[in-house]
Amino acid sequence: MSTNAVQQLHAIHAMLATGHRNLRMEKHSLWLWGISGGLLFALSDSILTQAQIPDVTTRATSWLLLLAATFGAAGIADWLLTKKAKAARDEVWSFIHRQIMKIWWLLMTIGSLLTFATFFFGGGYMVCSAWIILIGLGLFIHGLFSDEMLEWAGGAMLIIGILALSFNFPYQAMKWIAASIFAIGLPALTLMINQPRPAWMKLLRLLAWILLTILPPLLFYRCVMGAPPDAGIVSLAAFQTRQHAVSGQQIVAIPEGTVIPVHIRISGDLFQNTPTLTLPLILSKPVEVVMQDGKPTRQVRMSGTSWAASTEAGWISIPRIDAELTPASGPLFKTDLIINLHHP
Repeated sequence: MSTNAVQQLHAIHAMLATGHRNLRMEKHSLWLWGISGGLLFALSDSILTQAQIPDVTTRATSWLLLLAATFGAAGIADWLLTKKAKAARDEVWSFIHRQIMKIWWLLMTIGSLLTFATFFFGGGYMVCSAWIILIGLGLFIHGLFSDEMLEWAGGAMLIIGILALSFNFPYQAMKWIAASIFAIGLPALTLMINQPRPAWMKLLRLLAWILLTILPPLLFYRCVMGAPPDAGIVSLAAFQTRQHAVSGQQIVAIPEGTVIPVHIRISGDLFQNTPTLTLPLILSKPVEVVMQDGKPTRQVRMSGTSWAASTEAGWISIPRIDAELTPASGPLFKTDLIINLHHP
């Protein structure tokens, strides 16, 4: 076969491939969604917190409105800029592209409603992984009709999110991974899409993209969030004798057998509101808490184990609630309360 015939066959193959993948992910789309989502994850521990808004319903509604405003603004800006870019290239806005954008908006809506629901039904530790899965699904669907790199990157994000859920990755680590995927990963894809490359080169680029996206947050979490405190250990008794003159950083060791009063506020329509109910719990193992100027920080651990962020400590589950009504005992509730310092 002559060289000219081979070139013509390659040209025909390229034309067919272009016809099958006739969409284009605009670079401004990746920047808009990436920066907006990355900022929300990075600031999630500082804005609309429990200390700022104690009421759960108000806090959940505030987060829902913030998500709707942020992603709504990103969606409108994406639509207008995409329309302008297509007009400049004299391109027709295809039916498939419109439907793909609607799917993307639907995934953002699902993520926002899922975040809202966790305030009432629990499972907040899964939010970051769920967002990674939703974004990965959106990129994968878009990549099926546009650039293969989007398809591969979306598949990689799906695997990352599923693995994080399967192996119970720490929440803080997943938060920074999600922020990095949004703020770094999505904009970085603009350097790799809409460029014809051999499959092996695309694979190398994908691996580089994964390392660029995942390594920085993991190193940050390892070196900063999980860094051991540089402070001396004092006993609980010694700390209590000078609690009014504490300054600087120190580690307070709470011994086994210490009674920890747990204040429970009862509300609802079944029982009378009881804001002063106290449940005395006894430590089964010694616990160390890092204090800064007399106040607990984010670091806590069982004696001899690694430090963990307090936001990842105290996993509580109530797997069973049974009600009984007998002539001998009258009405009775029985339940199991499981409390772990680290997620099992």
